[in-house]
Amino acid sequence: MNRLAQSALLFLLGATLLHAGTTDLYLRYVKAGLRPLVLLAGVVLIATAAATLWYDRRGTRHGLDHHHEPRITWLLTLPVLALILVAPPALGSYSAAHTGTALQKPFGFPDLPADGPLRLGVADYAGRAVYGDGRSLRDRELKVTGFVTLDRAGSPYLVRMGLNCCAADAQPVKIALTGNVPPVLSPDTWLEITGRYTPRRTKDPVNDGPIPYLEVTRAKPVPTPHDPYDETWNT
Repeated sequence: MNRLAQSALLFLLGATLLHAGTTDLYLRYVKAGLRPLVLLAGVVLIATAAATLWYDRRGTRHGLDHHHEPRITWLLTLPVLALILVAPPALGSYSAAHTGTALQKPFGFPDLPADGPLRLGVADYAGRAVYGDGRSLRDRELKVTGFVTLDRAGSPYLVRMGLNCCAADAQPVKIALTGNVPPVLSPDTWLEITGRYTPRRTKDPVNDGPIPYLEVTRAKPVPTPHDPYDETWNT
């Protein structure tokens, strides 16, 4: 691989990162807060490509020998092509069903609006229900959005995957559903659940982690959100 090819590869990878960072594509790989780093990496790679090309042309003018890399380095194009051609789906019900809930005790709970329905993330509801004993949730109409997963017994859970950094470390937080649950639920269906807090709890069949229940009054299908991962994770 000569320097011209190296420059082209670096430019292609940098442009791919810029494309991912300026669209929602990057959300399939890393959490939303890392967007500036994705964009910065794209800019750095494009600048490196330009510098490599300049060095190559400068060396040609001065009669310097070019250092040729082994042909196997062309394999570096494969991850670039994968980024361009294959956008992996967000992790869903299969991962959630085979991974125990990762609910963690938060450092504290932000104040909630005093009036009207409360729209909460799955992790926020679960944390308040388990570690806050539902004090801020009682007698309030709640709206929570997530995707459906079923355990081996067919019991339904509303789930959202959370990221510490990237999709490789994604872990689920689960809410068990009771009350007016739709009679037929398909895994990976996204639902907006309207319901109320209940003190009832269960344990995750995978790791015995705590899972709170949500008493469902209404459930409606919704499109997959542009960011499928839970923004309230680890807050």
